[in-house]
Amino acid sequence: MGRSVQTLPEMPVARLGIRFLEMLLQDCQSANFQVRWWDGSTWGSDKQPRFTLVINHPAALRAMLLAPSELSLGEAYIHGDLDIEGDVESAMELRDYLIQQRVSAHKKWLLTNLLRLLPASTLPKRPPANLSGSIHSKDRDRQAIGYHYDYPPEFYALWLDRHMVYSCAYFAEGKEDLDTAQTRKLDLICRKLRLRRGDRFLDIGCGWGGLVMHAAAHYGVHSVGITISVPQAERARQSIRESGLESRCRVEVCDYRDVAPEQPYDKIASVGMFEHVGRALLPEYFRRAAELLMPGGLFLNHGIATSATYQRIGPSFADRYVFPDGELLPIHDTLRAAETSGFEVRDVESLREHYALTLRHWVRNLENHAEEARRITDETTYRVWRIYMCAAAHRFQKGHLNVYQTLLSKCAGGHSGLPLTREYLLPSDAG
Repeated sequence: MGRSVQTLPEMPVARLGIRFLEMLLQDCQSANFQVRWWDGSTWGSDKQPRFTLVINHPAALRAMLLAPSELSLGEAYIHGDLDIEGDVESAMELRDYLIQQRVSAHKKWLLTNLLRLLPASTLPKRPPANLSGSIHSKDRDRQAIGYHYDYPPEFYALWLDRHMVYSCAYFAEGKEDLDTAQTRKLDLICRKLRLRRGDRFLDIGCGWGGLVMHAAAHYGVHSVGITISVPQAERARQSIRESGLESRCRVEVCDYRDVAPEQPYDKIASVGMFEHVGRALLPEYFRRAAELLMPGGLFLNHGIATSATYQRIGPSFADRYVFPDGELLPIHDTLRAAETSGFEVRDVESLREHYALTLRHWVRNLENHAEEARRITDETTYRVWRIYMCAAAHRFQKGHLNVYQTLLSKCAGGHSGLPLTREYLLPSDAG
């Protein structure tokens, strides 16, 4: 990488920090990127770089050199100390490189004393989630869900599909549009559950109602969706009314722990809600699902899992600014909890690559509607979602994260109610 011949900032401390960062980046294997300093000078590739890291303020050097982490680097971005122009997901390779670096004790002492002399950023800060009460109590869960989901529905509509499905889509070739892939995912869930006309179907964590509406409209079931987000429920009810599905479909504001088991359901799904349950409550979660299900009924659990071999270095940005109290567990923990709660594991499918593709669609849509997103929310919120979704796509692509659809059966006397083969999972038009 070449260095700019332009004059670097005159501030001696900042100039030393810049030199140290340049030396650190010399060994970075993520080639073809550029750094632009706050005075307009540049360092790195000048031949159509995949991305340009824009250092807007000397405070960004602290985040990049002093114990860099997902949190510190993410905060530097959302607070405007640095920007990323171009392919944000590609910049995650540089983030990983910085986090993994180790400097000698002498250099660490030098950096600590050097960088504390840099001026602090004067930009307004976004406070992280500040939840009260016992973790995963009903009240605290409502706070956590509200922090993430209670933006105006119009914000999510800018970048989700027409069904407003906020979970991994299902692609056949990877080239189809998001609406097609999300409809394919909804149908895959309905086929896995073997939904039949007249079935009573419960969707735990129904979001804006995409799955309950699809199941009612295309499979003739009586759908009930539950969510603890009031804005989600209001938008879902509006969509149900507009679709003329009120006689077969409804959405309630209700915690999964409070669903009354008056009449068991034939089939249950939980899609994209499982991440909020928490390790300590896994037994209760699966026990409640089993209590709400008819003998011989099916439960499809769709949730993000962390790799059992991946260890994050430092604190998590998403935990502080996106999904407070979210817990991602290895798939073996999920399967064990399901089995010990009385379920039989019938099918497990990884959709890891599908989620990377989905997130890239969401990021493109968000970036294409950046001004509207800023108007509906604010600049910092736009930045939080942009960097979070790009980082998530990177983690799914690398295998640090996965997402699994697990089909569980509440066996009745050893009878699962499922066919001997998996052919029923194929779409009706499959050759």
